[in-house]
Amino acid sequence: MTSPRDVTAKLEVSVQAATEIEMQIAVARLPGLELTENLTVTLDDSPVEVEEIIDDHGSRIHRLQVDSGLIKVDYSASVTTPADPIPVAITDRSTYLRPSRYAECDKFFGFAAGQFDSSLPDGELLNQVTAYVEDRLSYIPGASDPIDGAADTLLAGAGVCRDYAHLVVSLLRALNIPARLVAVYAPGCDPMDFHAVAEAIIDGQWVVVDATRLAPRQSLVRIATGRDAADTAFLDNHRGSINLDSYEVTATVRDGLPIDDGTERICIG
Repeated sequence: MTSPRDVTAKLEVSVQAATEIEMQIAVARLPGLELTENLTVTLDDSPVEVEEIIDDHGSRIHRLQVDSGLIKVDYSASVTTPADPIPVAITDRSTYLRPSRYAECDKFFGFAAGQFDSSLPDGELLNQVTAYVEDRLSYIPGASDPIDGAADTLLAGAGVCRDYAHLVVSLLRALNIPARLVAVYAPGCDPMDFHAVAEAIIDGQWVVVDATRLAPRQSLVRIATGRDAADTAFLDNHRGSINLDSYEVTATVRDGLPIDDGTERICIG
């Protein structure tokens, strides 16, 4: 059994004009999960009413309507028992083979066909794609823009976790392997931050891979699941104007980090 994990997220957001804010920072609500958690949101130190929306993958959007002022968000959770792995749904193959905003796999069909042998088993292709992205990219904070897609990342040869995940997802989809992005808390991640990894359907189950190798996959805590970062952003707003002044993320394992050699097939809840 995975050791208990403790996670926190603190955000300060300046609101210049009345807006609707959506956050995805809470641990995904899935069968088997046992946790204790607390979420507080204030506007100029007064409590704010928060609406919770849960999607089919257990991702939780916390939505709030606010006027101008300073929003402070404080979230903490202790996960004592991990959630059960998410089963493959009948619609997943259709949904996660399609091009999406940041994982534009239709641009990669020719490239992937020339780079990889599509006749290989899906599991072997997964290993090869992950290793390729790890070797091809350099992890450099600030090397990419929030609007960069996988094609931009391939050309730049550098990026952060979401860029690695988008390129893995795009190449896998181009090889006819359904893939998606998962936002996670990642104990052991250095630098510590919200983290993004890829999931692919291999032998009838969702398997997680991380070409950055920044944290052991066994300890990841799922936050949000989607086609790409457009579906899993930790902060978004509609109308008005906001500025993210600061944020801080922590994620720890109580009994020490496991060793991840990158070869094991790992499914996360």
